[in-house]
Amino acid sequence: MADRIRIYEVGPRDGLQNEPGVIPMAGRLELIRALVAAGLRDIEVGSFVSPRWVPQMAGSAEILAGIDLGNDVNFAALIPNMKGWEAYAEAIAPLPRIPGEVAVFISASEGFSKANLNCSVAESLDRIAPVVDAARAAGVTVRGYVSCVTDCPFDGPTDPALVARAVAGLRALAPMQVSLGDTIGRGTPDTVSAMLDAVLAVCGPGNLAGHFHDTTGLALANVEASIAAGLRTFDSSVAGLGGCPYAPGAPGNLDTGALVDRCMALGFETGVDRAALDRAADIARGLRAAA
Repeated sequence: MADRIRIYEVGPRDGLQNEPGVIPMAGRLELIRALVAAGLRDIEVGSFVSPRWVPQMAGSAEILAGIDLGNDVNFAALIPNMKGWEAYAEAIAPLPRIPGEVAVFISASEGFSKANLNCSVAESLDRIAPVVDAARAAGVTVRGYVSCVTDCPFDGPTDPALVARAVAGLRALAPMQVSLGDTIGRGTPDTVSAMLDAVLAVCGPGNLAGHFHDTTGLALANVEASIAAGLRTFDSSVAGLGGCPYAPGAPGNLDTGALVDRCMALGFETGVDRAALDRAADIARGLRAAA
């Protein structure tokens, strides 16, 4: 049996949050259902952030209420702070099961942390610690994100030691998987490999995921460098939707279809139905055009 790559679909959250307009609820749900039909089993569907800051993610509670929980899909949601956790806990209380995991996030670079979170990296860890504790007490799995793992739009190249420190800080809160984000898409196979050398000294590859933007066309090369280092989970976005609204020059998440094709070419299984994924991508492009 071929080795398997786990694809973590972030289009309905990380993708749509960067679109200029607010996507109707029906369109968001249609996209999620199409991704499930394509065989994706890890889908980030919303974010419990203030709609004043990210209006595209308003209604994430309604999204969780509207999806089909009668399957084995991990429907994840991003939680920035305790207020977000309280809203999430209220949203899932009437549901027949916990829909999936929650994600918390920090930056490896101080400049991005101050611009995006209005606090230092150390302060951001303190801020999310009670979220992690509350989630674990409620039986909800936690995932972590680290931004700017190779380059920062404010600080320039990121020291790999800072990434290792951020990963260690997250995993000191809980034994979570950590997604390593090349937030502005400036990473290269060499800088990704150097970063991974540092991170793998504090965390095994099975607890890591790669999250590459394709700003300079190197996302797939960075995936291959990460595979060579032992990683087997990668984030991607259907039809390449999105980027980061707080990172100048960060358009272009790695397209899920391109990731599936490269994995297949390398001999890995993904469990994704390529034709069904194309149908989901058509829906995503339609939502983008209407936004």
